[in-house]
Amino acid sequence: MAALMKKEQENQQVEKAEKAKRYYTPPVDIYENNNEYILYAEIPGASENDVEVTLEKNTLTITAKVNQEVPEGYRLFYSEYGIGDYKRSFELTNEIDQDKIEAVVKNGVLKLRLPKVQPSVKKIQVKTI
Repeated sequence: MAALMKKEQENQQVEKAEKAKRYYTPPVDIYENNNEYILYAEIPGASENDVEVTLEKNTLTITAKVNQEVPEGYRLFYSEYGIGDYKRSFELTNEIDQDKIEAVVKNGVLKLRLPKVQPSVKKIQVKTI
C-alpha cells in the first residue's frame, strides 16, 4: 500500500510539473496543390528526436520538446525570450490519405506532407436480365 501511495504522489508531482510548463502554438504555413498539402511549422529549439507527430481519430497533433540549455555553473538571471514546448492539433478531413503522411524536421522547421486521396474511377459492368 505504501508503494502505491508513493507512486500516486509521484504521478501527481509529474502532473503538476506538466501543467506548469509553457506550451507555445507553433505558427504554420500551409500550401496546397492538386495532389497534396504541405504544412510548415516553426519549432525553434526542438531537435528531430524531440518532435512527435501523432494521428488519432482524424486529429493530427504536433508536439515538440525544447531543452533549455543553461551554462554549467549558472542560473537564469534575466530572460526576454520565452522557452517552452510546442503543441498544436489539426482536424483532418477524409480528403487526406492518412497512411501516406510524411514528416521531416530541419533547422527548426517541421515539414509535413499531407497527400490527398486520389479519386478513383471505377467502371461498373451493366448486365442484361
